[in-house]
Amino acid sequence: MKRRPRPLLAAAAGVAALAPVYYLTDAAARCLRTGQAAFSPAPLGLAYLAAVAVLVTLLTAWPAAALGCGVPLTAAGVLFALDVDAAIRLAATLPWARTGGLPWSPPGGAPWAELAEPPGTLAGMSGLYALVGAVLVLSALPGLRRRSILDV
Repeated sequence: MKRRPRPLLAAAAGVAALAPVYYLTDAAARCLRTGQAAFSPAPLGLAYLAAVAVLVTLLTAWPAAALGCGVPLTAAGVLFALDVDAAIRLAATLPWARTGGLPWSPPGGAPWAELAEPPGTLAGMSGLYALVGAVLVLSALPGLRRRSILDV
């Protein structure tokens, strides 16, 4: 008999994955913006996006985990799309917003953001949160989980 994870445990895992997905997506957006402004490659941005892709792929295996992470991300994306000022004020209340560092940043390292640009601002305004959240929510829908994209 195939053992299935408990939905509550899977939803808790999805909520726990929300912070890494949120901050990694924003770090990727910032690295890509820096690379574009300097007209140079941004391999660190690609690495952050790859980490987000791995997390999202793991979350899509369990519908409750996908919803636990996807619904708040989609809500953040919708908030950035509808009211940027309110979204920025809300993002300024998140952990690590005032220190300008990420949990994995080296101590005493250069700040990753200005105080006027709290974590999530760039990724939210560019629509990345709405996109990643929508992918997670859509992956949890029962009809789409049973059908292959290769079916004609």
